[in-house]
Amino acid sequence: MEGIQSIKQRFEIIGNDVKLNRAIEKSIQVAPTDISVLVTGESGVGKEAIPKIIHSLSHRKHAKYIAVNCGAIPEGTIDSELFGHEKGAFTGATQTRSGYFEVADGGTIFLDEVGELPLTTQVRLLRVLENGEFLKVGSSQVQKTDVRIVAATNVNMFEAIKKEKFREDLYYRLSTVEINIPPLRERQDDIHLLFRKFASDFGQKYKMPTIRLEDNAINLLLKYRWPGNIRQLRNIAEQVSVLEEKRVVTANTLHGYLPNSNASNLPAVVGSQKKESDFSNEREILYKVLFDMKGDLTDLKKLTLELLKNNDSEKVQEENETLIRKIYGSKDDEIRDEEDTLTEVLHLPEPIIENGLQNTPVQEDRYHFAEEIQEEETLSLQEKEIELIKKSLERNRGKRKAAAAELGISERTLYRKIKQYDL
Repeated sequence: MEGIQSIKQRFEIIGNDVKLNRAIEKSIQVAPTDISVLVTGESGVGKEAIPKIIHSLSHRKHAKYIAVNCGAIPEGTIDSELFGHEKGAFTGATQTRSGYFEVADGGTIFLDEVGELPLTTQVRLLRVLENGEFLKVGSSQVQKTDVRIVAATNVNMFEAIKKEKFREDLYYRLSTVEINIPPLRERQDDIHLLFRKFASDFGQKYKMPTIRLEDNAINLLLKYRWPGNIRQLRNIAEQVSVLEEKRVVTANTLHGYLPNSNASNLPAVVGSQKKESDFSNEREILYKVLFDMKGDLTDLKKLTLELLKNNDSEKVQEENETLIRKIYGSKDDEIRDEEDTLTEVLHLPEPIIENGLQNTPVQEDRYHFAEEIQEEETLSLQEKEIELIKKSLERNRGKRKAAAAELGISERTLYRKIKQYDL
């Protein structure tokens, strides 16, 4: 069995990080078996090297090795790409086609970005993992294949399973052995080493002197978070090699090539809930508020009709005290004392005095519930209010305070009504 260092040289893997070495060691150990392997890690960390190591050290090394980027194949054609199709299976299928699982029989298939697979394709893949069987698109004939599957993803699989975007049974089939590749920011000692290797390669490629970093530029390189990992580091090394005339790069020069280089090196705190769920929650709250408002309006209509049909306003007020307080606030509220609660419940507009004549504006849209009132009711709302005030004053022998309490309005408002209606 080859050692870690020889594997690194063979596959041009640079770095001495402990976690990286452990990932390579697990690859070497699992290679002679047919166990399914799931390679995890952020985008750009170099996950594609692991399946190559596994294939080259396995008994399948002389058979085909096929790498498939699942995220790059449209959902409508991925089943055909992986499992093949029969002639006439769909529009454009002019001839029978063999899929990757048929072509790679006896070899290894690397499914990159496996977390992007559609659910229907996941079911087909699960069947291959369980018994090596698959069906071509448009065919009813079961075919067998002997393929070793190595998959890779940068998706949080447990979150995907929780959101029902990935099958849990398929995950456990794929991840018999899981190999994690650490992000570049966790490999501090390897960052400058990788940069020097990339700079040397691009110097030879473009036939120019290799760039070199000053100490302050090296410190900046190490402090940066590298969200794009090794792929981003390689791109920046190429940009600096091509664009900079001076072959000694300072921190100020390098700073211009590092996006968001002023950002903190501390890990960011990210909420577990996505914005779509936040929007969904807000929408549910809004619906609840609207339904509550509709219910209040219905109750208010019933209360108004009771007041119009019955003269016992005190009883109606007591039975509906909770509703009145919910809509109009407490009786003790100073602002409400300035208003006529009874008038608001009845939706009575304030009369307008013009040229000594009293005129009540009509607001038809506020009385859309008037059709529920019986036709024999001939008194206007204003007349009903005057009648209620008169009867209350009579029952309380002209005592305004007692009458106001009975009507559920302030004494000051009652006094204003008496003057207004010349009672």
